[in-house]
Amino acid sequence: MGGHTAPEGPDLAQGIPEADLEEGSLLAGRVGDEAVLLARAGGQIHAVGGSCTHYGGPLADGLLVEGTVRCPWHHACFSLATGEALGAPALKDLPVWKVERRDGRIVVREKADAPPPSRRPAEAPDSVVILGAGAAGHAAAEQLRREGYAGRLVMVDPDGDEPVDKPNLSKDYLAGSAPEEWIPLRPKEFFAERKIELLSGRSAGSMDPAARTVTLDDGTVLTYGRLLIATGARPVRLPAQVDPHGRVRYLRTLADSRAIIAEAKAASTAVVIGASFIGLEVAASLRARGLEVRVVAPEPLPLARVLGEDLGRFVRALHERHGVRFHLERTVKQITKDAVVFSDGESVPAEMVVAGIGVRPEDGLAKASGLAVENGILVNELLETSAPGIYAAGDVARFPDHRSGVPVRIEHWVVAQRMGQCAARNILGAREPFGDAPFFWSQHYDAAIAYVGHAPDWDRAELDGDPAELDCAVRFLKDGKALAVATIFRDLESLRAEAAMERRPARG
Repeated sequence: MGGHTAPEGPDLAQGIPEADLEEGSLLAGRVGDEAVLLARAGGQIHAVGGSCTHYGGPLADGLLVEGTVRCPWHHACFSLATGEALGAPALKDLPVWKVERRDGRIVVREKADAPPPSRRPAEAPDSVVILGAGAAGHAAAEQLRREGYAGRLVMVDPDGDEPVDKPNLSKDYLAGSAPEEWIPLRPKEFFAERKIELLSGRSAGSMDPAARTVTLDDGTVLTYGRLLIATGARPVRLPAQVDPHGRVRYLRTLADSRAIIAEAKAASTAVVIGASFIGLEVAASLRARGLEVRVVAPEPLPLARVLGEDLGRFVRALHERHGVRFHLERTVKQITKDAVVFSDGESVPAEMVVAGIGVRPEDGLAKASGLAVENGILVNELLETSAPGIYAAGDVARFPDHRSGVPVRIEHWVVAQRMGQCAARNILGAREPFGDAPFFWSQHYDAAIAYVGHAPDWDRAELDGDPAELDCAVRFLKDGKALAVATIFRDLESLRAEAAMERRPARG
């Protein structure tokens, strides 16, 4: 996780020559001990907080796009005029500063009293119920209030600990370098202040689309004007005959991450089943805790199916340099009380075992209720399901990809958040097609891999730069068209690729 650093750049309270800020440029500065970003866009000069409200990324290193600035680290989007957080993963707004042009200089004064834009929804249902308090559900609840929705708003949280910073559960938090207080996205009082009814530890047992009701596991019946299904996905589990003692840990929730941490404190050897992003991030985190770690997976090269062979070789070599031992082109035959037996008969010691072998969408409730389901809940470009008034977002939803023209289901945290925000606006009548380019990041020791787009297959993967130098980009092309770009510390290139791929109406 990043953090806020001491501000750099000129003292903007003293001012800078106007010529130092060209049209379309960003400049990092400071006022007192606070970082401030200056931007000139469309002839207007703006001053907003200089650090992203997600992980503190330096916005001056980001990209200016149509009156917005995008964070170089994880692609959060902010309005330069109002400081509003327009696109996840950031949910908190930036402060706005007053700017003067004085004697050929740009001078930044005090912070402006800038209330959020006042909006009135085109439609206002009597009530909105959100099933799930993860990335999509939480982002939708916040967006509904941002859009001016004042009706009853209920968010059902079956896990009992959402919303949390879920990417951190396999990264810094699991490694021991992020404290517990960083994990909740909002304090509990936040929801009460915004009149969001957060029902923790409850889940939906059934729903009736015709009657517009949801019945919870305790018998409570919720009536809705609009419903958002954001139930996410569940980990694929090993068969009981492979894990007869129930030793394998899976990572989906904060409780899961806590359980892995507790077990790691008493262990010295671990086997990670699956060379997925989650699996390898868990491996890196357990190595940071000093455990001997082995990774077993059926593929010949980790992550090559997603990142290509060049980055696959780099990822393997990077983990091996940090002491991870790979057992590739093998599967797990048996997990005993103290070891893991591979398909070729080899047995290795394992005081703990963690599996990251994929997920399946939590779409059983939708299917039982008669909604169209096919590897996820099918939605249209507005994220509405086959039942009027019911929307779906996040890992559970399969939506039309405007670039490929086919439905896709994408299991990334930022995608889920942005889908939740879009669904919220459409619940209120915006009729806004979901057109954000998929984005995710994966942390492996000192290497952060950013991925924009969606390329389930490709004809050619073009490498520019050297992964070993932590400076490269890989473009995945099919029929001459770039479907996705993976980069290592080429933040602007990643942002530009995202802006070129997306289809999003201007907001701000």
